[in-house]
Amino acid sequence: MKKKWQILSISLALTSATGILHAQGNINAGKQKTASCTSCHGDNGNSLVSTFPKLAQQHGSYLKQQLHAFKDGSRNDPMMSALAQSLTDEDIADISAYYATQKISENTLPVLDADDEDEKPAASKDIQTLIAQGSDLYRNGDLTREVSACIACHGPFGEGNKPASFPALKSQHADYLIKALTDFKSGSRSNNPENIMHMIAKKMTDEEIKAVSYRISMMK
Repeated sequence: MKKKWQILSISLALTSATGILHAQGNINAGKQKTASCTSCHGDNGNSLVSTFPKLAQQHGSYLKQQLHAFKDGSRNDPMMSALAQSLTDEDIADISAYYATQKISENTLPVLDADDEDEKPAASKDIQTLIAQGSDLYRNGDLTREVSACIACHGPFGEGNKPASFPALKSQHADYLIKALTDFKSGSRSNNPENIMHMIAKKMTDEEIKAVSYRISMMK
């Protein structure tokens, strides 16, 4: 009887270990499974197109959350939703584990485009002034308009919060961040009144969205 209990205990331990490995994902398997992701997100998760997000060094918990959201339809994007439909839970765990281990690339200083230069009052501001404005908003928010400080959820250096599945933002493309915040603001990404980002972004001006995005893109 004692021997049978020992065998059962070992069996349960192995089953538990397998479950943990499955939940964490297999990095080597994930690398192989990202073949269809590289055209948009780069070989190691550092996309070369600024409107496609960098996935390198992102928390695996957040990546899994978003891929499942694309798969179940709670987050919509024609391309990503279609790709996610073909992924198993194991695929999602493996891909997320791989990207989480990659190092995100640094960005060069953003260049204001013609639209930025023509805007008022942003027309009188250079990129460094906008980055400084974004830095203040990131750290302190704007209490008068109930715009929360980004640092509360995303950390002092844009490192995010892994246990809470709040994404890392540092060194993300400014163009992608601007689009994401604009989508949150308009409700096209989420108009759920309980969605934190929708609640914050809808109170931000377009200039503030650009300023904080420029600042985050420069975080290392």
